[in-house]
Amino acid sequence: MIKMLLLAGRDRNRLGEILHVASRFGLGVILQRLGIERSADVRDDGPDADAMPLPRRTRLALEELGPTFVKLGQILATRGDLLPEDWITELEQLHSRAPTVAFEHLRPAVEDALGQPPETAFARFDPAPLAAASMAQVHRATLTDGREVVLKIRRPGIRPRMEADLRLIAQLAAIVEKASAEARRFAPTAMMRQLAEAISEELDFTTEGRNADRLRADFAHEARVVVPDIHWAWTSETLLVMDYIDGVPPRDREELRASGIDPAAIAALGADMVLDMVLMNGRFHGDPHPGNLLCVAGNRIALLDLGMIGHVSPRRREEFISFVQALNAGDPAQLADVLATWSAGSGTSREQIQAAAERLIVRHGGGRLVLSAMVADFFPLLREEGMTMPADLLLIFKALVTVDGVLSRIEPDFDLSAAMQRSSVRILAARLAPDYWTPTLQALAWELGKIGDDAPRLLRAAIRRLEDARPTRSPNNGQADAILTSGHRIAAAIIAGSLLIAGARFLA
Repeated sequence: MIKMLLLAGRDRNRLGEILHVASRFGLGVILQRLGIERSADVRDDGPDADAMPLPRRTRLALEELGPTFVKLGQILATRGDLLPEDWITELEQLHSRAPTVAFEHLRPAVEDALGQPPETAFARFDPAPLAAASMAQVHRATLTDGREVVLKIRRPGIRPRMEADLRLIAQLAAIVEKASAEARRFAPTAMMRQLAEAISEELDFTTEGRNADRLRADFAHEARVVVPDIHWAWTSETLLVMDYIDGVPPRDREELRASGIDPAAIAALGADMVLDMVLMNGRFHGDPHPGNLLCVAGNRIALLDLGMIGHVSPRRREEFISFVQALNAGDPAQLADVLATWSAGSGTSREQIQAAAERLIVRHGGGRLVLSAMVADFFPLLREEGMTMPADLLLIFKALVTVDGVLSRIEPDFDLSAAMQRSSVRILAARLAPDYWTPTLQALAWELGKIGDDAPRLLRAAIRRLEDARPTRSPNNGQADAILTSGHRIAAAIIAGSLLIAGARFLA
């Protein structure tokens, strides 16, 4: 069936590469289960077939196929509601692998982006790469004012290759959705749209630059959170120039101490930072692993690699807060209400949802919340009951579990539940602040202003209508009395609103 895809000539060679890798890693069994492969298409006879567990073979194959498939695997790694733990554990290790290339291969793209050689644009430019991935390579430089910066350079030719991959995956997703009832639970076409959006954002480095500016503004009040400045004069779709940050990744407790950094302070700050991003700002780092975080002198944390940013709507924030509150209070009814909202459309009955909530409360409710342990139980429970979760919520859970694991590694006594309690206090304080209510009050004033402008006309119309439709009163005519009472209340409300507006305008 794979070979029946309607492919442009430019994509056929890439399909051949994909089939070759799938054959070498023995992935024919996966394609058969998805309903997109016949035995003649992929033969599991490569040297790596059956040499290791299937999840690991899949992860290695995705890495070899390049950044598009790595990104697909990373999205799948968030689907703990659909995939078992061994698959999630393996897919979470996905990262883009690529050898460094000599700068001369990148020079034409850099000069095209800068409009001049980097040696001319900068006071100093280092042609030796600082880091490399399959999508980009990083080099250091110094601005003419002495500031140290890094250049993130998109690899030439990467966009056409990734766009070809997206076309292939889109066709495969459509086939899978029709052919496999098992795969339909993954919503392949919706996942494909998510993949395409993520790749489109990561290919355009101006998106990462704007993300950095937004996160920096979000934490303008918190000097301990560092987001590198973007130098927009040199930044474009293919080149990102930002401040160089000197720091230590949060991997090793003793290494942090040797650098004069307090692991306990970093753990507390990291938890507060992520919870503020998710629950207060509504915008968060989608992949806060140690490679994307740096611990900086002064017990500060720097955020790097901001190509993938998650967004949380106000409604989702309220739901997530209710979820945590229900667990803390040991309230299965409240928890079931949240789960019912999240699993709407999955076909799961209210009885199943209630049973799932009760099981989760028994194991994790009413005490210290260990997020990683709760999620380890929560996602298998979702799979057992046939429930699915919205993609944005899964990204939130993944980000929180990731940072929980990172911080627990450098501070074994770290308690995310204590950080959640601190976060609830900050949320309450924010909601009591005048700035929180200003947009709502402005909107209310605007609507009242419109009512105030129309009040005389509305009042005259209401009175005329009441007089014209006045029912005959009688001792037993309760309906007539109710209509009159309602009319009086409407008129009184219009008059009161008019007086409020008039008073407000007088006082202004």
